[in-house]
Amino acid sequence: MAICHQSPFKLFTTIPSSSSSSKPKPLLRCNLSLPSRPSLTSTEPEPVYTSVKAFAPATVANLGPGFDFLGCAVDGLGDFVSLTLDPQVSPGEISISEISGDHNSKKLSKNPLWNCAGIAAIEVMKMLGVRSVGLSLTLEKGLPLGSGLGSSAASAAAAAVAVNEIFGGKLGIDELVIAGLKSEEKVSGYHADNIAPAIMGGFVLIRSYDPLDLIPLIFPDGKELFFVLATPEFEAPTKKMRAALPAEVGMAHHVWNSSQAGALVAAVLQGDLPGLGRALSSDKIVEPRRAPLIPGMDAVKKAAIEARAFGCTISGAGPTAVAVTDDLERGKAIGERMVAAFLKEGKLKAAASVSRLDRVGARLVSTIPR
Repeated sequence: MAICHQSPFKLFTTIPSSSSSSKPKPLLRCNLSLPSRPSLTSTEPEPVYTSVKAFAPATVANLGPGFDFLGCAVDGLGDFVSLTLDPQVSPGEISISEISGDHNSKKLSKNPLWNCAGIAAIEVMKMLGVRSVGLSLTLEKGLPLGSGLGSSAASAAAAAVAVNEIFGGKLGIDELVIAGLKSEEKVSGYHADNIAPAIMGGFVLIRSYDPLDLIPLIFPDGKELFFVLATPEFEAPTKKMRAALPAEVGMAHHVWNSSQAGALVAAVLQGDLPGLGRALSSDKIVEPRRAPLIPGMDAVKKAAIEARAFGCTISGAGPTAVAVTDDLERGKAIGERMVAAFLKEGKLKAAASVSRLDRVGARLVSTIPR
């Protein structure tokens, strides 16, 4: 059974600019059951659009000490999924007609059973009980594969939202996260710290996986927060990076990481950027195992701190490094120092961008009515 103490999920029809002000969402807790379920609707819904296009943002998972239970969405970067009613596709099925964008996107399968967008789309179709129409899907990758920015989650989130909305938005946040988590489980591992913020926006705490219990953490309006993302030309597959982690953790490191994760949550809720940065930089369990696998990462972190970032860590499984600041121009300067450190110490070319927090999550960007 899924319990979500929030009004039904509403989507926006445009992507807000980074300068727009979004009101904080009310506190929400969703207790979600995970197994695939039969149709959640009593009757098969009629499509309300001929086609839709959805966007889902990049995400930063872990946030240092919050391995597998903390994540947030960042604006400006992400994937697009377009969905069209297609009489050439068998009823109740989905076909991936095109994948474009990132130069590595050609590696992705067009078989919907082996594509993160396809898997999530199929799960939503099952939940809705769609049997009478077929759908054609196109995926536009705005995120590099294996970048540590939630590439697979962005595709899954955009696809889940697109299918839900083309049939009138019958499902809520809980079902959409479950659909996306099914995709993540198959593609990159069973973790919700990318897919939950990709769908919900903002900061998200995964309190429990069994049952899945999601708590949004509301960063105060009026506080400036910028994420500096430095992504090298280096792929770090999530499954490989997870394999590098220790099977057991000592009590001292457990206590340390737990206290730092608590401090990070408090800093988010209070809008305390220096506190957020200190906690972000403090992981003693995961980052020490992964950083040596990313050429130059230690030097990049040091460069960011020396450039007056409040903190820096690996974004998700890497190789992207993420730093936080409260000033856009300083963020650009921090990014330049991080890129230079990747090149000098890691012999890797890198690109940097500066993004705000995405408070909205996955949403529609265009529709064509029937």
